[in-house]
Amino acid sequence: MTTPVFLAEAADLARPEFTLAGPEGRHAAAVRRLRAGERLDLTDGAGAVAECAVLAASKDSLRVEVLRRYDVPRPRPRLVVVQGLPKGDRGELAVEMMTEAGVDVIVPWAAARSVTRWKEERAARSLARWRSTAREAGKQARRFHLPEVTDPAGTPGVAALLSAAALGVVLHEEAASRLSALGLPDDGDIVVVVGPEGGVTDAEIAAFREAGAVPALLGPTVLRTSTAGVAAAAVLQARTGRW
Repeated sequence: MTTPVFLAEAADLARPEFTLAGPEGRHAAAVRRLRAGERLDLTDGAGAVAECAVLAASKDSLRVEVLRRYDVPRPRPRLVVVQGLPKGDRGELAVEMMTEAGVDVIVPWAAARSVTRWKEERAARSLARWRSTAREAGKQARRFHLPEVTDPAGTPGVAALLSAAALGVVLHEEAASRLSALGLPDDGDIVVVVGPEGGVTDAEIAAFREAGAVPALLGPTVLRTSTAGVAAAAVLQARTGRW
């Protein structure tokens, strides 16, 4: 069985043994039903890892012993996906799949043609769901660097990200260049923009071109906004050697 991963504080990971409590400890003890002698890996989500064994289990916590510690370096180049806000729960689906595929940063984008609008309380709830989804998917995928889900960005903010990137790409069905044929940097950020269901407007394309981005074709078929990001991530992960 694959060793399960749970989150812990960095200070706890430095101790020879400690109690994993709170939501993580409750999930490990009550849902996963880990018992004395079983193995688990703990991480702070920023690259620190502690391989542990359960010393004792209660109904909502575990007493664990640290067997080995190590640090996982951050992958390079960093992969950033700007995700146009999709309808319904497709945003959480996109976040889940991109997390599993190793995307490092996910930026919610309020595009001109986004049907969904994040405002006030809804924005806070939606962002919390995206972050929770990324956290849980990261543990399931045994990621020791959890992805960052940033605050929502408008088009000027996305243009600024593209301007600072080592490579900026806008997925577009009418682009002449294929994503699989673009030259890729060895370091820095690769920023990929995924439009909403209605697509990217001419004004947005113009703003992103001005920021240095390259429109690119993902493939011969048109993907949903919730699946385009993970497909692009798979292409880039393989081509950069991260996979």
